Amino acid sequence: MQYYVYILSNATNVSLYIGVTNNLIRRVWEHKNNFDEKSFTARYSVHKLVYFESTENVNSAIQREKQLKGWNRKRKNNLISGFNPSWIDLFETIT
Repeated sequence: MQYYVYILSNATNVSLYIGVTNNLIRRVWEHKNNFDEKSFTARYSVHKLVYFESTENVNSAIQREKQLKGWNRKRKNNLISGFNPSWIDLFETIT
Protein backbone atom coordinates (compact mmCIF):
# COMPACT_ATOMS: atom_id res chain seq x y z
CA MET A 1 0.00 0.00 0.00
CA GLN A 2 1.14 3.52 -0.78
CA TYR A 3 1.08 6.34 1.76
CA TYR A 4 1.32 9.97 0.77
CA VAL A 5 2.56 13.10 2.47
CA TYR A 6 1.06 16.13 0.79
CA ILE A 7 0.96 19.90 1.00
CA LEU A 8 -2.03 22.03 0.09
CA SER A 9 -2.06 25.78 -0.36
CA ASN A 10 -4.68 28.45 -0.81
CA ALA A 11 -5.04 30.46 -4.04
CA THR A 12 -2.54 33.13 -2.93
CA ASN A 13 -0.03 30.58 -1.53
CA VAL A 14 -0.17 32.18 1.92
CA SER A 15 -1.62 29.29 3.92
CA LEU A 16 -0.20 25.77 3.86
CA TYR A 17 -1.60 22.49 5.14
CA ILE A 18 0.47 19.31 5.48
CA GLY A 19 -1.19 15.93 5.75
CA VAL A 20 -0.73 12.20 5.31
CA THR A 21 -3.10 9.69 3.68
CA ASN A 22 -3.26 6.31 2.01
CA ASN A 23 -5.56 7.62 -0.74
CA LEU A 24 -4.33 10.92 -2.13
CA ILE A 25 -7.11 11.43 -4.68
CA ARG A 26 -9.89 10.85 -2.15
CA ARG A 27 -8.27 12.97 0.54
CA VAL A 28 -7.58 15.96 -1.71
CA TRP A 29 -11.13 15.68 -3.09
CA GLU A 30 -12.41 15.84 0.51
CA HIS A 31 -10.37 19.00 1.13
CA LYS A 32 -11.53 20.61 -2.12
CA ASN A 33 -15.16 19.88 -1.28
CA ASN A 34 -14.94 21.03 2.36
CA PHE A 35 -15.86 17.56 3.61
CA ASP A 36 -15.26 18.82 7.15
CA GLU A 37 -16.73 22.32 7.16
CA LYS A 38 -14.90 23.25 10.39
CA SER A 39 -11.47 22.12 9.21
CA PHE A 40 -8.50 24.43 8.67
CA THR A 41 -8.59 23.76 4.93
CA ALA A 42 -12.27 24.68 4.69
CA ARG A 43 -11.96 27.83 6.83
CA TYR A 44 -8.99 29.17 4.85
CA SER A 45 -9.81 27.74 1.38
CA VAL A 46 -6.66 25.62 1.32
CA HIS A 47 -7.58 23.42 -1.63
CA LYS A 48 -4.64 23.49 -4.05
CA LEU A 49 -2.38 20.41 -4.09
CA VAL A 50 1.13 21.82 -4.55
CA TYR A 51 3.34 18.95 -3.33
CA PHE A 52 3.22 15.25 -2.58
CA GLU A 53 5.53 12.32 -2.07
CA SER A 54 4.86 8.64 -1.47
CA THR A 55 6.24 5.74 0.51
CA GLU A 56 5.19 2.17 1.21
CA ASN A 57 5.77 2.53 4.95
CA VAL A 58 3.10 4.21 7.06
CA ASN A 59 5.56 5.04 9.83
CA SER A 60 7.88 6.75 7.35
CA ALA A 61 4.97 8.80 6.02
CA ILE A 62 3.94 9.91 9.52
CA GLN A 63 7.54 10.73 10.43
CA ARG A 64 7.97 12.75 7.23
CA GLU A 65 4.73 14.65 7.87
CA LYS A 66 5.98 15.61 11.34
CA GLN A 67 9.35 16.60 9.89
CA LEU A 68 7.80 18.88 7.28
CA LYS A 69 5.49 20.46 9.84
CA GLY A 70 8.57 21.34 11.89
CA TRP A 71 10.27 23.17 9.02
CA ASN A 72 10.17 26.94 8.74
CA ARG A 73 8.19 28.54 5.95
CA LYS A 74 11.21 29.28 3.74
CA ARG A 75 12.26 25.65 3.77
CA LYS A 76 8.72 24.50 2.93
CA ASN A 77 8.54 27.03 0.09
CA ASN A 78 11.85 25.76 -1.30
CA LEU A 79 10.63 22.16 -1.17
CA ILE A 80 7.43 23.05 -3.01
CA SER A 81 9.21 25.25 -5.58
CA GLY A 82 11.72 22.49 -6.34
CA PHE A 83 8.88 20.04 -7.02
CA ASN A 84 6.33 22.43 -8.50
CA PRO A 85 8.00 25.73 -9.54
CA SER A 86 4.74 27.42 -10.60
CA TRP A 87 2.78 26.21 -7.57
CA ILE A 88 0.03 24.93 -9.85
CA ASP A 89 -2.72 22.66 -8.56
CA LEU A 90 -1.44 19.13 -9.15
CA PHE A 91 -4.79 17.47 -8.51
CA GLU A 92 -5.52 17.14 -12.23
CA THR A 93 -2.21 15.32 -12.75
CA ILE A 94 -3.11 12.58 -10.24
CA THR A 95 -6.70 11.98 -11.37
